[in-house]
Amino acid sequence: MSYALTTTVDQGFDETVAATKERLAAEGFGVLTEIDMAATLKAKLDVDVPPQVILGACRPPLAHAALQAEPSIGLLLPCNVVVRTLDDDHTMVEAMDPDVMKQLTANPGLDAVAAEARERLGRALAALAPEQPSAR
Repeated sequence: MSYALTTTVDQGFDETVAATKERLAAEGFGVLTEIDMAATLKAKLDVDVPPQVILGACRPPLAHAALQAEPSIGLLLPCNVVVRTLDDDHTMVEAMDPDVMKQLTANPGLDAVAAEARERLGRALAALAPEQPSAR
């Protein structure tokens, strides 16, 4: 089962995080949470990992529609978007594929919500690196 939409961006980490937030906003998503995995793992385990953040993105109309169709869908919300360093000049951006909601719940009431979320997230990722494919 594929569970991610992904793209590789030919720029550094900080620039990609900022651009990802901008592209998500352009598609109507707000970032509710931002977890700095590198800082967290350093503080909790004293290990070093390459820069990586998890952005908890939410588009309220989609979240509301999903909750109306499946009250427990909050377990899969918000839409997680991960930005992580590949090397100094390349950054990976991945978003959880909203189709996972449909697959896990088998609730046809989520079809339209998942389709719109997937379309919007796909456009956001495609805008970051237009020459790259955005789904895997």
